Amino acid sequence: MQNKFDDIRPYYSSEIPPAMQRIAGSEYFETLSQYIFPNENVEDVRERVRNIRTTDEFQQKIMYFVNRQIIARSVSELTYGGLNRLEREKSYLFISNHRDIMLDSSLFQYVLHTNGFRTTEITFGSNLMHPQLVVDIGKANKMFKVIRSSNIRSFLENSMHLSEYIRYTIREKGESVWIAQRNGRTKDGNDVTDQGIIKMFCMSKATDLILSMGELNIVPVAVSYQIESCDFLKTRELYLSRDGRKYVKQPGEDLQSILTGIFQLKGAVNIRVCKPITAGDLDIDYKFPNEFYKKVAALIDRRIYENYKLYNNNFIAYDIRSGSTKYRDFYTPEEKEMFVEHCHTMIEQIDGDRETLRYIFLGIYATPIENAEKNPIFFNN
Repeated sequence: MQNKFDDIRPYYSSEIPPAMQRIAGSEYFETLSQYIFPNENVEDVRERVRNIRTTDEFQQKIMYFVNRQIIARSVSELTYGGLNRLEREKSYLFISNHRDIMLDSSLFQYVLHTNGFRTTEITFGSNLMHPQLVVDIGKANKMFKVIRSSNIRSFLENSMHLSEYIRYTIREKGESVWIAQRNGRTKDGNDVTDQGIIKMFCMSKATDLILSMGELNIVPVAVSYQIESCDFLKTRELYLSRDGRKYVKQPGEDLQSILTGIFQLKGAVNIRVCKPITAGDLDIDYKFPNEFYKKVAALIDRRIYENYKLYNNNFIAYDIRSGSTKYRDFYTPEEKEMFVEHCHTMIEQIDGDRETLRYIFLGIYATPIENAEKNPIFFNN
């Protein structure tokens, strides 16, 4: 039966078996198998994949172990909190800051699963949905497509379609949804919710904005990395796009960012579920819709800043960049030396003016401190 959301939704259970056959027959399967199950025979893993019948089974038998390997190989410590703020049978719209293309959502799913919560459906940009192997893995992992479009008419149509699907998923399917607070990762360390995202949520029920947002059960999520994911790639992009210059992605750049995010050492990682946005929080005075969108976005930002885990590298970068010793009690001389060496090693991979690159690189780590300082709840973590 055709469904109005067939162009963006995850796979139905009936679509999983053929997707598993394609994954098992992929030319990249042996490489993937050896990474995820290094101590198992490839053919045994291939047969296991071929026998998977549902998205839940795919997540439990494959994606759970993908996350286990990522954590074991590149994360020194994974911590989390705030799960007590959730009701197990309730569906939520989780709005997260966005630092890594894959890991922000993937590690969050791992935390939910290991603590007995259902995983969420996950937004995935249409620019990332290729080749077929990626499509099969993504849609079997409960990912749904966000269609990117530069044409204003198509953009509005796609935004309405996405808004309707998110509301349908939460209100009728009874599934939770994970979405980033903005299109694209935060490059400069400044986590800011795009008010256009809030407008998109409301498009499917625009007659009452407060009710429209309240029905989605919004919960902000703060994800923090001790070592910023793809820090040198972000520095390069910010350097090349400075002074209003247009940055043009090279072919394969998104894949490079995904792989770098997976394999690069991340140090400690923290995921914290923030206080849910209540009906009382949304009882906002406004004259125009844009004012409402802006205030809701700012509320989400505050929740994320309050729950963002500030690591030693953030304090070190702030002090170096500002030429101060304001936060010297939050790190040791040895930790500072290690971070300075990391900064030097990363910048050496980029062509350009060293001082400008260094300032940009430090800003990625220092900006969360500046955001935290603006909030009444400071250094609660």
